[in-house]
Amino acid sequence: MKLEVKEYEERMKKSLAAYNYELTTVRAGRATPAVLDKVTVDYYGSPTQIQSMAEVKCIDARTITISPWDASTLKNIEKAIQVADIGINPQNDGKCIRLVFPALTEESRKALTKQVAKMGEDAKVAIRNIRRDANDKSKAMKKNNEMTEDELKQSDKAIQDLTDKYIKEIDVITNAKSKEIMEI
Repeated sequence: MKLEVKEYEERMKKSLAAYNYELTTVRAGRATPAVLDKVTVDYYGSPTQIQSMAEVKCIDARTITISPWDASTLKNIEKAIQVADIGINPQNDGKCIRLVFPALTEESRKALTKQVAKMGEDAKVAIRNIRRDANDKSKAMKKNNEMTEDELKQSDKAIQDLTDKYIKEIDVITNAKSKEIMEI
């Protein structure tokens, strides 16, 4: 019986997708509604994402407007954005909220690059944990005589090849995002 490598590859793909999603929340000088993905508003007693209760639009490269469908929630949305500490102070005009992204300074670019590098390292750790799980399972299968020594070596090599592939992808994505931040 061989180790199911596809199962571990799917887990690695999910880790890579989660890393890509996490990178969308990094504000790289350009306005993107994804910055608000982690912000939840107390809406009649239940935490609700802003996109579920308001229209969120980028009106230019540095400005996002949030127009709630229920005007009474404007103050709650403003408060939730301030509490979330996304680095932008909301401007409430009574009908909508504007988020104006300031231009990045050299210092803030370096800080964002460090943040992206840390996120990349966390993604690599997740990939390596999946590799460890696969190797542990194959060793247990070998111990229970469900796998031969040659099959163990083959599965370990296949998992290591997958790990190398996904870590290289993470490096490419991290470098591209860092380059994007430094060029803006």
